[in-house]
Amino acid sequence: MPERSPRGTYLRIADAIRAEISGDFTATSLPSEAQLMQTHGAGRTTVRRALGVLAAEGLVRSEPGAGWVVVGTEPKLPVLDQLTALVRTLSIGANFPSEAELTESTGASRGTVRRALAKLEGAGVLEVRHGKGRHVRALPKSSS
Repeated sequence: MPERSPRGTYLRIADAIRAEISGDFTATSLPSEAQLMQTHGAGRTTVRRALGVLAAEGLVRSEPGAGWVVVGTEPKLPVLDQLTALVRTLSIGANFPSEAELTESTGASRGTVRRALAKLEGAGVLEVRHGKGRHVRALPKSSS
């Protein structure tokens, strides 16, 4: 946004984001602040002011580790639950996806994925084979 806006750049950005999330009912989270900065050609402070306006309206909220999420959408399952569900779809001895693949599919950070994997390994569900990756060792016990 090279020209100055008489209305305020942050309000124009808030309007644009509001229009995006109201038109897309599948939107569960917003792009990162860095992506919003690039998209709208504005600084971090301006983008944060826009997000603050949307948060005050109750449209979005900030979640630690997840970024800005759209209010009223279904929350994602915790990463450990997502990985446990994935294990249940595999057979014993099957290869388990890599950390990079799991990070991409869950939308979580690599550290979060590693902690969940460590819990599954500690529970005897997954086995790590040096140079070969992780493999399903046993199926998890059902929580019901």
